[in-house]
Amino acid sequence: MIYEENLKELKKIAAKTRKRILEMIFNSQSGHIGGSLSSVEAIVSLYFNVMNLQGSNRDRFILSKGHGVPALYAVLVEKNWMDEKELLTLRRLGSKLQGHPDMKTNPYIDMSSGSLGQGLSVGVGMALGAKLQKSPAKVYTLVGDGELEEGQNYEAMMFASHHKLNNLIALVDNNGLQLDGPTKEILALEPLEKRFEAFGWKIEVCDGHNFVEIINALNRLKNNESGPGVVILNTIKGKGISFMENKVKYHGAPPNEEEYLRALKELENW
Repeated sequence: MIYEENLKELKKIAAKTRKRILEMIFNSQSGHIGGSLSSVEAIVSLYFNVMNLQGSNRDRFILSKGHGVPALYAVLVEKNWMDEKELLTLRRLGSKLQGHPDMKTNPYIDMSSGSLGQGLSVGVGMALGAKLQKSPAKVYTLVGDGELEEGQNYEAMMFASHHKLNNLIALVDNNGLQLDGPTKEILALEPLEKRFEAFGWKIEVCDGHNFVEIINALNRLKNNESGPGVVILNTIKGKGISFMENKVKYHGAPPNEEEYLRALKELENW
């Protein structure tokens, strides 16, 4: 159940997260802003509503689309697990906050990622390990839609279903754009739901920017006993900054000063 008070707080956190993403990428003049913005609601939902983050049996989170890590850094700051001042060191030489997650420099990161296509396989390994140890921990893995063009994902999907890993939940940031253009033109994924269904996964599809839909979908999958589950999040690349939305340019292009000030004004009105 999501109460109105909780929903308001989640929206407030999402707005702060977007502002932090913008500020750190502008400051570094490097980073992937489009895919960071599209995954905000998913990561906020996990860390502030869905995941068990306490104790040795805590849930694990893998950001397989590692280039979207500014969103994760911003959420970790909101959890008071990082100093906000660290955000301004993004991608600097010697910084703990590199352009992809590094578990060796941050105890709150469960996987060093960035080489696309590997996160789901690692999630399978973590989920199987938890099963063998009879741990109640669940593993959540956020992958990009373009990333699903990597064949390794389908081996992982087949393995997870075969071993009935009902403690594994994937989330797909289905924003329709990747580095070089629309996914449907580069290597179409449709019908995406049927691909997962064919491998025996439980499917949920929702608006990836609607907290109620995301959290309800994740909670239904948490209670699924038959095997692994996936939430296909229909999202907008660059969500929250009007001139960046659905623009492939902002997959990896940082804003200039004029764009930064314009975007900041938009986000302050959220």
